[in-house]
Amino acid sequence: MNNKPLAGIRVLDLSRLLPGPMCTLHLGDLGADVIKVEEPIAGDYARAVPPLNKNNSTFFLSINRNKRSLALDLSNAEGVETFMKLAKTADVIVESYRPGVVKKIGVDYEAVRKVNPHIIYCSITGYGQTGPYSDKAGHDINFIGLAGILKEHGDTIQLPNFLIGDMVGGAMNAAMAILAAMVQKGKTGAGQYLDVAMFDGVLAHTPTSLAHLGSFEKMGMDTSDMLCGALHCYNVYKCKDGKYMALGALEFKFWRIFCEAIDRSDLSSSHITTEEESVKIKTEVDALFLQKTRDEWVAHFENVDCCISPVLDMGESIEDEQVKARKMYLDSDHPIEGELKQFSLSYQSSGFDFELERHAPQLGEHTEEILRELNSEG
Repeated sequence: MNNKPLAGIRVLDLSRLLPGPMCTLHLGDLGADVIKVEEPIAGDYARAVPPLNKNNSTFFLSINRNKRSLALDLSNAEGVETFMKLAKTADVIVESYRPGVVKKIGVDYEAVRKVNPHIIYCSITGYGQTGPYSDKAGHDINFIGLAGILKEHGDTIQLPNFLIGDMVGGAMNAAMAILAAMVQKGKTGAGQYLDVAMFDGVLAHTPTSLAHLGSFEKMGMDTSDMLCGALHCYNVYKCKDGKYMALGALEFKFWRIFCEAIDRSDLSSSHITTEEESVKIKTEVDALFLQKTRDEWVAHFENVDCCISPVLDMGESIEDEQVKARKMYLDSDHPIEGELKQFSLSYQSSGFDFELERHAPQLGEHTEEILRELNSEG
């Protein structure tokens, strides 16, 4: 018996690349029957993003498990008719076309609602369905740039090795909206349209930046860089071997413990200071960290509770004891693509166990199966 929370829920996924597929990955992992509707020739063009496993991108394979693939040509009337028949059986539709495209195709919310008034229809776009930017193209770098996240420190702006707009503004934002709509539907019976903008999702998750507006007028100092390099107690430090340690001693108690651990209790009183004083202390701590390798510092701080950790690359992260203890990393064997690296569900629940029920599908792998089901249901 499938005890997953979304068992019995059918999701039609028209999205491509990362935000939409990541959203439906979560829904599929939670038990939903996710049908990935793809153009017959190339499908989701994430399939071709290098590096490839064999036939498909490793990236694509890692975010499309627990889904079925239906090859369907929506550029002709027959394909649209089939989609609308399938839409009658669906609970959720996710799409990531530019505003207006699904209407031109004939599979927009209003068209679907006529055949399925209870549908939850989620559109994921860069800037949303309204506003002066709605028709603009954009990628993660554009969304985080507009949201005030890209900060200059020194003479450079460091791009984060994490697609904040795609993952937070798009995938997680959409998943939250869909699950909330499902709860509301359970109360009212009504479906709804969800307009998810990646830019909105990024902006709404930056309350710490918003809080620093006007800090100079209020405090006599600009605090907007506090968490991106301006504080010596919240920074990264280069070690003897060129690797790094990350120190997050924002609370005084952690800073005091850190200072004691490096035999510099004299620095305890200089926790959060002015910029000049902070630069002076960071220079001293910089010199200290250069005396040992990263792993020597890890050993040094093993039993010291002061919010300090090594900076790892991905290869090291998946081998970390915490990752292994939480079973966050899956090394599976795809029947066609071979060895595949991917992550597990992002949380653990006492209500169900996560499992990889389906490997990421080949293009159109389940077309006949889904159409056969549709005919039997109809």
